[in-house]
Amino acid sequence: MHVVTDRFGKRIRLTRERWEYIVHKHPILKNLRTEFEDTIKEPELVKSSTYDPEVLLYYKYFKELLGGKYIVAVVKTDGDNFVVTGYVAHRIKRGDEVWKKS
Repeated sequence: MHVVTDRFGKRIRLTRERWEYIVHKHPILKNLRTEFEDTIKEPELVKSSTYDPEVLLYYKYFKELLGGKYIVAVVKTDGDNFVVTGYVAHRIKRGDEVWKKS
């Protein structure tokens, strides 16, 4: 198990099994683990999920990724704080803004 501390000081679990699940579903992330963890550590934007108030979406833009895309880390913050999934996106989803880099 690996632990990443987010920008709020929360310790977020990222297990090997969860990372394998993420790269199986989204193979583009296979060689981007460092960037994925950086998205949690230093996001540009954090939004709450429209489906679950205990889920946060951490966004970070990478201009060199497919001509410019976001890496999104989806984290359950129910006290256990763990990565649910992650993916690459071309735009930011709906949801309430929790924090934005100024």
